[in-house]
Amino acid sequence: MARFAFVALFGSLLAGFATAAPVPIKMELLARANATTTFTEQAYADFQISDGVGGTAVDEANAVFVDPFDGVDLSTISSDTLDAINTMREAAESAETDDFDPQIDAATGAVADALSVGKTKNKVLKLTGEIQAIQIKIAQAQASGDDTSDLEDSLNEEQTKLNTNVAADKANAGETSQGVA
Repeated sequence: MARFAFVALFGSLLAGFATAAPVPIKMELLARANATTTFTEQAYADFQISDGVGGTAVDEANAVFVDPFDGVDLSTISSDTLDAINTMREAAESAETDDFDPQIDAATGAVADALSVGKTKNKVLKLTGEIQAIQIKIAQAQASGDDTSDLEDSLNEEQTKLNTNVAADKANAGETSQGVA
């Protein structure tokens, strides 16, 4: 009789497991948690977006600074990657002040116009990198429970600058753009 009770208990236990509802796993959350960035630091000449035509800066800048982080939890970005973003953004800023400005001042006509369009695209690139770095810092601060109000103020300031330069780039759509690298 004890053997029958054990078999009945074991059978009902197995039946309970077999009919138990599966625990739902949100695959996009799992993928996001396990995603890694494809971001690698590059020399300015390798990531600059100023050659070509105006009007495309947003997509080109996103391809450099935003798209490599698609599906990645920004709070998990390493300090090395954040440093690489900042180094590249600083290179774009240096190109603006050290290269674009003097070359625009020295140029005339179509060359000056093309350099001006390129400078605008470069500003979009620089600001996109700055905003991405701030967003990473915000995500990391939030994950640590730290105050993000100063970072959010900086983000809003940089976003305003970016919006202005994106509008200028769109106004230059189709115009020849020349880089300095």
